[in-house]
Amino acid sequence: MAVATLYQHQIRKKLEMITKSACQPFVSWSGIVPSIAPVYLFKLGETSSFSERFYWSDRSNEVVYAGIGCTYVIDEEGDGPRFSIIEEKWNDFLNMTEVHGEEEKATPVLFGGFSFDPLKKKTDKWTHFSNAKFIVPTVLLSLKKDCAMITITVPSKNNQSMLEEIDRLLGLLYTKSFHPTSSLPRCVTYEEIRTDEWIHAVRQIIDGIQQGSFDKVVLAREVRLQFDGQLTPSAVLEHLCEQQPFSYLFAFEQAGSCFIGASPEQLVKKEEHTFYSTCLAGSIRRGRTSSEDESLGQVLLQDEKNLHEHRFVVEMIRQAMQDVCEDVKISPEPQLLKMRDIQHLYTPVIGKSDSRVSLLSVVERLHPTPALGGAPKEKALEMIREAEPLDRGWYAAPIGWMNAMGDGEFAVAIRSGLLQGNEAFLFAGCGVVGDSEPFSEYEETNVKLKPMLSALGVKQDER
Repeated sequence: MAVATLYQHQIRKKLEMITKSACQPFVSWSGIVPSIAPVYLFKLGETSSFSERFYWSDRSNEVVYAGIGCTYVIDEEGDGPRFSIIEEKWNDFLNMTEVHGEEEKATPVLFGGFSFDPLKKKTDKWTHFSNAKFIVPTVLLSLKKDCAMITITVPSKNNQSMLEEIDRLLGLLYTKSFHPTSSLPRCVTYEEIRTDEWIHAVRQIIDGIQQGSFDKVVLAREVRLQFDGQLTPSAVLEHLCEQQPFSYLFAFEQAGSCFIGASPEQLVKKEEHTFYSTCLAGSIRRGRTSSEDESLGQVLLQDEKNLHEHRFVVEMIRQAMQDVCEDVKISPEPQLLKMRDIQHLYTPVIGKSDSRVSLLSVVERLHPTPALGGAPKEKALEMIREAEPLDRGWYAAPIGWMNAMGDGEFAVAIRSGLLQGNEAFLFAGCGVVGDSEPFSEYEETNVKLKPMLSALGVKQDER
């Protein structure tokens, strides 16, 4: 505890010194600190004066971020060039910021996401989630290969109350023990939203595909749960960390609404001049025994309907990567990616590019892949806009982070839900092709709801 208090004191003095001498509107300082669970910082946000927080963990748990507060926000509500606008405003912020750090590559981080379709009419529950919204957190805890670092980014002037709240947070972070949340409130209502309309839309899409209007359309549906008490996002996140350790874990809270999930799907990652992406389409449940699980996996690898879906995604991502990369490597056959409740067809992609290609420009090229939208892309999006009986909001859209060097990673925000007070809205979709069967597609969405239902403490056979 004495060592932790020393770190807290040193950080406070360092911040006071660099803000007094700053010539730019913002300052950002990073330093190595004693390791601690990032989910604990996220949990502390519930008792702080900051109303924004986020959490991110990649699928290997090699990069974990937890952020509290918002020093700078980039908020784009229009349906214009939102990806390039975010990139331009991020660069503007970096030009207004003095960066200090103990590590050579220490930089502030921008975290946020996009709506699935800016042309879809927005419903009230997505009020706090714009068509593109990103924040620079005030306090960022990063854990990279077991090295913990704090990054604090503040205005260089008129920051006294913010510095006092940061000091209080750091005091709690290193002087109080982290105790996991033991329980969640009980689910009292489980409501499937407009399922009959969804089934009708599936049939309508199958007819359209058979008539040659499009090749594939991904249709999502929604369920609404009510609980007998307030849902605590940190408790749900703790469950996701325990139950889905090999997924991308994300949470983004704005003014009491928290979008949270555990996605198996990488959209794109950039490390210097290398881009990584994942083709993920085609799924089946996990088996109850190892032999049943292996048998189901083999069924998936040989199922023509799922292989057909997967090929759409592979070809689209191959083309998008070849448009911006000199060298693209892609596996000739899909593999199995096994998650706790579901297994997928999976094909990794790696591309090499030059320094002029930005992360967000590739995000724009890839979103939405045929795994989330359909093919052809624009026709599928028009059909989703017309026939899907819900507002996806940020469901199935890019969510992730980037740093001052242009590196970063985005996942596809599936296996996700929106928490508001004592309610949770969960979303799941499926790829509809010509030989789809509506009830089978409905059952596939039930499998995809399992990760979030489990994190909320709800068993499907008890709902």
